[in-house]
Amino acid sequence: MKILSVFGTRPEAIKMAPLVKALAVEPGIESLVCVTGQHRQMLDQVMQLFQIKADFDLAVMQPNQTLNGLFARAVTGVDEVLAKVQPDVVLVHGDTSTACACALAAFHRRVAVGHVEAGLRTGNLSMPFPEEMNRRVVDSVSEWMFAPTVTSRANLLREHLHGRIHVTGNTVIDALAATSDRLQRDHALSDQLAARYPWIDASRKMVLVTGHRRESFGDGFRSICAALAQLAEREDVQIVYPCT
Repeated sequence: MKILSVFGTRPEAIKMAPLVKALAVEPGIESLVCVTGQHRQMLDQVMQLFQIKADFDLAVMQPNQTLNGLFARAVTGVDEVLAKVQPDVVLVHGDTSTACACALAAFHRRVAVGHVEAGLRTGNLSMPFPEEMNRRVVDSVSEWMFAPTVTSRANLLREHLHGRIHVTGNTVIDALAATSDRLQRDHALSDQLAARYPWIDASRKMVLVTGHRRESFGDGFRSICAALAQLAEREDVQIVYPCT
C-alpha cells in the first residue's frame, strides 16, 4: 500500500510526525511525505527535529496571497503529486486550508482520504473561520476518520458520515512523548536545551501550555491566564508557555 501524507504548517507537522515515523517502518507500506511549505522556517525546524525528509515540497506561499489563492495553489500542487505518485491513501491533518484542499484533490481523483484529528466541531462556521468549514469538508470526503476523543467520535456519528471512525487519541501527545524520550537518550541535545533555557527547574513538575492564536487575546486569553495564576500558587510546579 502506498500512503501519501500531506501537511504544510508547523502544528500539522508536529502532529503528523509520529504517524509518519511509524508508517516509515511498517512492512508492506510505502510512505511518502508532501509538504506545502507554509510556516516555512518553523516547518523546517520540526522536520529537522523529527528527522523527516519531504519527498515533495510544493512551496505554495507567495507574498500578499489570498486565502483563495493559497487554496487554489495547494489543490493544483497536490493534484500534480497525486498524478505522479498514484497513492492508495492520502493522509491529512486537522482543519487547515491545506488539509481541506488536499482532501478535495484526492477525492476528485477517487483516492481514499484518511483524516487525522477528525470530528472537531464548534457548530459555528464563523468560529473558527475558515477552520470549522475545513474540518467538516474533510470529514465529508474521508474514508477513515481518526478521532482524538469520544466526543469527536460522537460529533461524526451525529452527522451520519460514510467513513469509518476510529478513536485514536491525539497524536500531539505521541509527539511530546517521542521528544521526551529522545531527550532522555540524546545527551548532547538535552545539554543544548538546558543551556538555552537555564531557568527551567528539573526538580519541579512542568505545566506545558499551548494556545491557539485566537486564544491570545480577549476573554479566552483572560480565562487561560486566570487558571495559570491559580496553578502558579503551587510551589511544586512551573509553567512554560511558548510564544511565537
